[in-house]
Amino acid sequence: MRQHRQFLAAQARDAAQAPVVGHPSVDRIATFDGLATVSLIAPRPLLLIAGRQAITSWMSVQAYQSAGGPKELHWIDGASHVDLYDKDEYVTPAVAKLAEF
Repeated sequence: MRQHRQFLAAQARDAAQAPVVGHPSVDRIATFDGLATVSLIAPRPLLLIAGRQAITSWMSVQAYQSAGGPKELHWIDGASHVDLYDKDEYVTPAVAKLAEF
């Protein structure tokens, strides 16, 4: 798990150095642990949408397991984490699921 967090922190730092992002609070984003408080979302409904090929998919599973209900984990076959940002073949079914939810 530590290796995954280091990988994600490195990605966040790289993204922050891109001209489009460049936000000074990247260190806060890279060290944020949303899994620590996911149990507080209940009783509000929770929909997690994750790509089956996402290196971050373990986080979706862990969040789902930690959350109270109602909750749903929806998988997008073939998608990585980043694919869900702007690849129509993955974004379209994700948005359809969100609209249904």
